Amino acid sequence: MQHWKKLGLVFQPDSRLYWQRSHAALPTHLHLHDDIFRIYFTSRDEHNCTYTGWFEIDITQPHNILRKSEEPVLSPGPLGFFDDHGVQTTSIVKHGDRLYLYYLGWNPGLTAPLFYTSIGLATSDDGGLTFQKYSPAPVMERSKHDPWMVSGGTVRLENGVWRMWYISGQKFELTATGAKSYYDIRYAESADGINWKREGYICLPLRENETNISRPAIILENGVYKSWFPVKKEGSGYRIGYAESPDGLNWKRLDELAGITVSAEGWDSEALDKVDIILHKGKKYMLYNGNRFGFDGIGMAVEEAR
Repeated sequence: MQHWKKLGLVFQPDSRLYWQRSHAALPTHLHLHDDIFRIYFTSRDEHNCTYTGWFEIDITQPHNILRKSEEPVLSPGPLGFFDDHGVQTTSIVKHGDRLYLYYLGWNPGLTAPLFYTSIGLATSDDGGLTFQKYSPAPVMERSKHDPWMVSGGTVRLENGVWRMWYISGQKFELTATGAKSYYDIRYAESADGINWKREGYICLPLRENETNISRPAIILENGVYKSWFPVKKEGSGYRIGYAESPDGLNWKRLDELAGITVSAEGWDSEALDKVDIILHKGKKYMLYNGNRFGFDGIGMAVEEAR
């Protein structure tokens, strides 16, 4: 069984900055060199609009922030565009000398707290210090397979095939006890990372009493695909689930092997939310959010043998 040793918060939002009034959510890593990683994250301004920035760490000394962005690398689009209320990085892929950054853009619905998201693409030719949006339109939006929204694309480039595991929004309900959203994880492929083919294939379906499975972190280790992902059940905050697959398509849920749960008190006592996994020099590191969708910042855990 896996076991994760929690190291506590490693990054907190800088509320002095207009785009970081609160939250540091959706950690997404980029390996720079040696033990140095850049972590992209999402923060919110005073109007709850979201921006993407970054910080850099030595993975062996994660509490020591080496440097961080003072300005966002990705900002909301113009009024009426799919990302006019926010941009949130979900995956980064190296392709030659160019970086492909996939992000969710979102709009609020007329009936609060309804919202809509689509998946956008931005690229960088300077190693990820700046990004340019590929298009003012998304590269993936709602379809017959994803009637409410699409979000959270986790992308891998394997043998010339771009593979995406994405959040598929099935419905959004307003009930007497509050709003309920329902989404699972589905699969898409592309020949160029821009034009995506999807047929509604469900990789991680909802189980009984589950309402949401959020962005999965996926690694390939010793020929086995391994995924950690936030799962929300009725009446509970998010917890970390776990699954394995021989091919990235057919997954076996093994949540009992996730090896991490909420703390007795503190910033991650109510939920374990958005998660990213770094496999580096044979060791696994987990970046994750806690209560209130990353309000307090980003924590880290390190896998320990048992």
